[in-house]
Amino acid sequence: MEYNFDHIEKKWIKIWEEKRTFHAHIKNDKKKFYCLVMFPYPSGRIHIGHVRNYVIGDVIARFKRMKGFNVLHPIGWDGFGMPAENAAIDKGIHPAKWTKDNIEHMRSELKRLGISYDWERELATCDEEYYKWNQWFFLKLLEKGLAYKKKSFVNWCQRCQTVLANEQVIEGKCWRCDTTVEQEKLDQWFFKITSFADQLLDDHRIIQKGWPQRVLVMQKNWIGRSEGIMVNFKFQNKDFPIFTTRPDTIFGVTFMALSPEHPVVEEIIEQSSKKKKEEIIKFLNKVKKEDIEKRRSGEYEKEGVFTDLYVINPLNNDKIPLYIANFVLMEYGTGAIMAVPAHDQRDFEFAKKYKIPIKVVIQSEGKQLNPDKMKEAYLEKGIQVNSGSFNGLDNCQAMQKIMDFIEKKDLGKRTINYRLKDWLISRQRYWGTPIPVIYCKKCGLVPVREKDLPVRLPEDVKFSHKGGSPLARTELFIKTICPKCGGEARRESDTMDTFVDSSWYYARYTSPNETTLPFNKKNITYWMPVDQYIGGIEHATMHLLYARFFYKIIRDLGLAEGDEPFINLLTQGMVIKEGAKMSKSKGNVVDPDKFINKYGADALRLFILFASPPEKDLDWTDKGIEGTSRFINRLWTFINTHIKRIESIPNKNLNPDDLIDTRKELFILLNQTIKKVTDDIENDFHFNTAIASIMEFLNALSKFVYKSETDLILLKLALKNMLLLIRPFAPFISEELGHHKAFDLNDQPAWPDYDKNFVRFDSYTMIIQINGKVRGKITAPLGLSEDKMKELALSDPGTQKWLKDKDIEKVIPIKNKLVNIVVKS
Repeated sequence: MEYNFDHIEKKWIKIWEEKRTFHAHIKNDKKKFYCLVMFPYPSGRIHIGHVRNYVIGDVIARFKRMKGFNVLHPIGWDGFGMPAENAAIDKGIHPAKWTKDNIEHMRSELKRLGISYDWERELATCDEEYYKWNQWFFLKLLEKGLAYKKKSFVNWCQRCQTVLANEQVIEGKCWRCDTTVEQEKLDQWFFKITSFADQLLDDHRIIQKGWPQRVLVMQKNWIGRSEGIMVNFKFQNKDFPIFTTRPDTIFGVTFMALSPEHPVVEEIIEQSSKKKKEEIIKFLNKVKKEDIEKRRSGEYEKEGVFTDLYVINPLNNDKIPLYIANFVLMEYGTGAIMAVPAHDQRDFEFAKKYKIPIKVVIQSEGKQLNPDKMKEAYLEKGIQVNSGSFNGLDNCQAMQKIMDFIEKKDLGKRTINYRLKDWLISRQRYWGTPIPVIYCKKCGLVPVREKDLPVRLPEDVKFSHKGGSPLARTELFIKTICPKCGGEARRESDTMDTFVDSSWYYARYTSPNETTLPFNKKNITYWMPVDQYIGGIEHATMHLLYARFFYKIIRDLGLAEGDEPFINLLTQGMVIKEGAKMSKSKGNVVDPDKFINKYGADALRLFILFASPPEKDLDWTDKGIEGTSRFINRLWTFINTHIKRIESIPNKNLNPDDLIDTRKELFILLNQTIKKVTDDIENDFHFNTAIASIMEFLNALSKFVYKSETDLILLKLALKNMLLLIRPFAPFISEELGHHKAFDLNDQPAWPDYDKNFVRFDSYTMIIQINGKVRGKITAPLGLSEDKMKELALSDPGTQKWLKDKDIEKVIPIKNKLVNIVVKS
């Protein structure tokens, strides 16, 4: 009987849908389990990289369901984004139609894979029923002072004609289209994520057991908490604050450097001579096109321009030259640094290049440092010199004493600084959530009233290559009435960063049809937090950080309990093809439909899960699926060969103690397999070794000869359990065979238990080697002492034949494995 996977898969997809098999609702008598894979962007077609993510999540969801949990396993679409808008510009297709068509296609592809989603909870962030609540959250943040607008230098992508957050700039290029990013100054909206910096760090303790350490470290470094002191230098008779973590070097400052983006740079240009003004502007234009990531790195060539101006060091009144330098960034501290070339390698390189003096203030105890002969900065501990009243102190002691002195003299204050900057959410694009703000000449900035939400995206807009947002050119959208005074006003034309959409979607799944609030309190209290979240590590400092921030906002609004949205996180590896990550931009994607059509969804699922552990990269090969296809067909054939013999066999309980010889071995192997598969799924997500165990068990079953009724009872038990074990991995074949009257497994069967008393063999096959070559095999009890192993091996008649007329030099036993007898040649 041939395995007609196409017919079987279509049959079960229809049955699951009609029976609402995977629909989730609150069950207070069951423990809940919320399993979630990062939702996809509807780009048109899914590829094997996507399939891997969704199948991993499906195995976990199906396993937990069989273990008796009340499982929520939803799906939705990250519907807003630049590709849809680019399609409108390049192909004349409206973003809404492009997105909707792609969702329709991708939905059918996911259903073909047999993913156990609760499709009744499906959402798309581009639907107004969803983005209305983006706007609602914005208004709440605005009320609390956590949303604000200011002029700022931003990362600008010329091709996408939009602003990018720092996290969206990868090696100086746009994360979406790979265009070189430039710096532009624009009015922008921000969310005050910095107000939650300490919470985001401190709450790592809640998730440290369930998240990869690597992700936690990446977030910790991105937030970049550092303790130091803010010191008020003097610039043109005004306080000019800088932040430093090295107050012990403050007497060694020989120049100060400003970020090119520092607001005081404009003032400097205004008061400069014509020649100096041209020099500074030329330098600024050069820096504007430089890779921001390289500017952050220590390996980047340091360049700058002298302003012809000076700053006064408040501790020693030294007159310090003021430079504008490319290695200074606005994102750290105040955007200005005190430079100490003798004790900072970056400053040292800059000083050497521009012939700036070097002043040693920490002297090595082992040798005398001569600033004229130094080849690199001195970074080790030492004794303070050239530091006024602090001379002779150990520099670590001096740190605290100098900070005490600065605060006592009211020259500065101890402070904590963060590398993390507020989340820039403004985007100059159409296909996103409109920011719900109105500008009135009389009333100024006016929030849209909650009762007027959503601010809808107009459909009749014109797309062009001119750049900027089409909303700004759409008068029917821009022109409006002020809700305060009734006068003429205009709407904000920026839309929100699409990471806003994905920062709370996991909570919306708990109440996708709620209309009075973003979610129902009862539902979110029952389902949250997400018990298992699955997605790529590339989201560590973007989506995962934003989602954690947003959940704290949700908590503070009284809408949810707890502090963290995701208790456990699995970051799956990439799918690699031809040596590169599988992606559309690289042109190396593999369409899963091709393999589903040829081999079936179960074979594809098994191969993806079998080829590599989830956390490791998977090297794709088109031929790899042939092996799992053969296994599926072997399983189908083997069960159908025996099914007539076992369907009339009663469901008797075996007494394991009555089993002997190979029957007992088979029963033990069954229990070992159940334990192995259970542990591999539950503890490590090592689906590859779990599947290998099932394959090995089928091989063992295939070698056994079934004659007696006891044999057939054992076979029936083994096959029934094997169908249960394989169900999370290959649900179609498991459902089809499991519903045969021989097994009569229902739609939601329980995961099999194993007998703890029968997971170890009493005996094993002991190998006998002579000079390293296998010369015999005998059955031996487990746990024999080494002396008994030697005795058993040497007394074996087969072994004695090989030892005739031989001189034994030594006998080497390896416990529970083998005995090697070494004889003279």
